[in-house]
Amino acid sequence: MGLTVAPVGAWFLAWIALAPLWVLINKETTQLAGKRRKFLLLPLFWGIGYHGLALFWITGIHPMDWLGVPWLASLAITTFCLTFVTLWGAAIVVVWAALMVRFAGKQPLLRVLIGTAIWCVLEGIWSAGDLWWSSLSYTQSPHNLVILHLGQLAGPSAVTAAIVAVNGLIAEAWIHRKDKKIYANQYLAIATGLFITLHIIGFSLYSIPLSKPADKALKVGIVQGNIPNIIKLKPEGLRRAIAGYTNGYLTLADQGVDAVLTPEGALPFFQRDLGTTPIISAVKEKGVVAWIGAFGEQGRSYTNSLFTYTGNGEVVSRYDKTKLVPLGEYIPFEEILGKLIQRLSPLDEHQVHGSPNQIFDTPFGRAIAGICYDSAFSAQFRRQAAAGGQFILSSSNDAHYTAAMPFQHHAQDIMRAIETDRWSVRATNTGYSGFIDPHGKTLWISGYNTYEIHSETIYKRQTQTLYVRWGDWLTPLLLISSSAAWLVNWKIQRAVED
Repeated sequence: MGLTVAPVGAWFLAWIALAPLWVLINKETTQLAGKRRKFLLLPLFWGIGYHGLALFWITGIHPMDWLGVPWLASLAITTFCLTFVTLWGAAIVVVWAALMVRFAGKQPLLRVLIGTAIWCVLEGIWSAGDLWWSSLSYTQSPHNLVILHLGQLAGPSAVTAAIVAVNGLIAEAWIHRKDKKIYANQYLAIATGLFITLHIIGFSLYSIPLSKPADKALKVGIVQGNIPNIIKLKPEGLRRAIAGYTNGYLTLADQGVDAVLTPEGALPFFQRDLGTTPIISAVKEKGVVAWIGAFGEQGRSYTNSLFTYTGNGEVVSRYDKTKLVPLGEYIPFEEILGKLIQRLSPLDEHQVHGSPNQIFDTPFGRAIAGICYDSAFSAQFRRQAAAGGQFILSSSNDAHYTAAMPFQHHAQDIMRAIETDRWSVRATNTGYSGFIDPHGKTLWISGYNTYEIHSETIYKRQTQTLYVRWGDWLTPLLLISSSAAWLVNWKIQRAVED
């Protein structure tokens, strides 16, 4: 399963990669009966394999010499981070396996229903926290755009449910391949039929033409500054940022764009200091709107923010990054862990979360904003779309990881564009920046570790997908239906035993 995402991208393996674990759990449960602690090593190793491979890009933060962290200390922090996020993700698989043993029973189709419901519930619980990235659903992005359109119906859980159900049916076919009382091929037939049917549904959504009315057109430019983190906060880095983003803005303004988007922390200054920078002078000269990534203030703390500067150089709106990276941007339970882990933030002040209920109004109407890690949390984008957001602005840094991370990040933004049925503009520091249409097609993507400026025309949209209107209705439905089916099956078994 870990090979399904960047850098390998073998997305098709997701449809069979869970089946072996399903089979082994059933086998070990049957054979060991009372010795269930041992079999929990199976889901633990599977979870480590998936999340460890998928998140291995986090090792790119080492060495952290740009933050003044010694080499050995940097290695220790990096090892801790990789271990922690891997085990946190693997915990989903362990809990899922334990609940399967307790509730799934011996009826194959009921076991598939319950297994799918449990997995979706657990992903929902994990994604409600601060540490989340590798849902099973994102194994299909960016390659299988057809199945990703199920996200328009119920969000990421629809794609996750499809993957788990197909794997479960394949596993049940293998488990019962020698059972003469059960025709095992029927489960393969159901799995094949489900796989095809879900892709047909996705294709029908994927095939809906995109309207491009002239009065909704918006020509947006991006500047990818390519300022390595190792120099980002040094005088050389500051000079390059000021020159690169100012010149990029001027070039795009002369090309006739309506607005320019810059990456997360493009100009590492507080808002109070931005007014005297050359880029704001350029905004006043050209009169073209600029969305600038910088730092905001919140009492004695600071926020990672995106500011809307209008043609007169005034700030008319601000979005503060909502989801901060645990350990990287803040320390959970800092009173306890703060003494053990050196804070990785380059500033002395404490970074704080933005409000979860923000709206981001611009001169072109309401937008959906996301800064870096926000992209992994679909509910943040759904809420803003439901509140009237007409297009997506995604601003990120991504400079201190391996190339797999920004490609996975691009894959997350593709899912958010499809789920909300919105055009998306993605600006990053070192790549990959891009433009995405509501069907998830990448209209343009930047190079990696390159300075780039580019513009595309996007279109404001006010449609509302079923997911935007109703949220994740599928997970509660699966939970209720599986619980009811389990209860009925339990009563039948009790009646037979009596």
